[in-house]
Amino acid sequence: MPDSQLTAAVLIATYNRPDHLQTCLDHLDQQTVAPDAIVIVDSSPDDRSAEVAQRHGGITYLRNPLGRGHTATSRRMGLEAAGDVDIIVFIDDDAFARPNWLEELLRRYDDPSVAGVGGRADNGQPGEESVGLDAIGQFLPDGTLTGNFAADPGADVRVDHLLGANMSLRVAAVRAVGGIEDHYPGTCLREESEIALRLRLAGYRIVYTPAALVRHVGGTYAKGRRFDARYTYYGQRNHIVLLARVLGPRDPRFHRYLRVAVGKVGGDVGYAARALRRGRLRGEESVISGVGRGLINAASTTGGIATGLSLVLTGRVPQARTAPRVPTPSITRA
Repeated sequence: MPDSQLTAAVLIATYNRPDHLQTCLDHLDQQTVAPDAIVIVDSSPDDRSAEVAQRHGGITYLRNPLGRGHTATSRRMGLEAAGDVDIIVFIDDDAFARPNWLEELLRRYDDPSVAGVGGRADNGQPGEESVGLDAIGQFLPDGTLTGNFAADPGADVRVDHLLGANMSLRVAAVRAVGGIEDHYPGTCLREESEIALRLRLAGYRIVYTPAALVRHVGGTYAKGRRFDARYTYYGQRNHIVLLARVLGPRDPRFHRYLRVAVGKVGGDVGYAARALRRGRLRGEESVISGVGRGLINAASTTGGIATGLSLVLTGRVPQARTAPRVPTPSITRA
């Protein structure tokens, strides 16, 4: 069992998924270690999720007045509403926790240098547990991030960032590096990465444990769909903002990433050109579809890069506080 002195609040940031929210709460009710509090921060335009919270009882329920596209604000609101707890635990409304999920997350905080613990997300894809076993949650020298949070390495791994659908943080450490801030609109991509990276760069340990498992069913997106042009645009915009926040625009990794992003534009234009030359790509994809796909992706990527750089160069992205609070650990992976 984890340290019995630790207290934990579970936060669910939700938007227009009352049925998923109900199932998520049902799974939290079955935990072998019960949370000390459950906080729901709702960005929905209607009252269906509020009714789920009311029926369940014993929940702190808040509205995020900014609505969709402000998940980091919901996380900050939930952190403030959770009160004086040691650990804040984040789970998505479409993530359903195994009974020992919270117990396994809390167990890793027996090490006082650990400031963040995340678990595995089972997305129901065949073979996903074997993909990226040597590259889970890493911040690479070229400024990119690896994911692979469905991988099961069979043991805990020290990582640089976590998946927001299954993530916990030591509250004192979060406050030590300046708290959670929201600079990631639209799809909110990278909002959860920032606080984990700031903690890691400040010298704390971040742990990924496959023992803390959720079933991630992938609910409907608030707007658009995954990997559409909007997702591509915000992916670039938000990643550039992330790097400026945690590293600063003078860091070599910031400049390396810009080369990566520009290379992606070239790759998308090249895809369109090959479609035009060959007539068909990807099986039965038509010339028009292939050219359109390549040019739309190139335009979305370019727009995201331009917007991100504009925000950085005009000073609208303040650099985050990452001053070390503990001795910097070895970067050797556990």
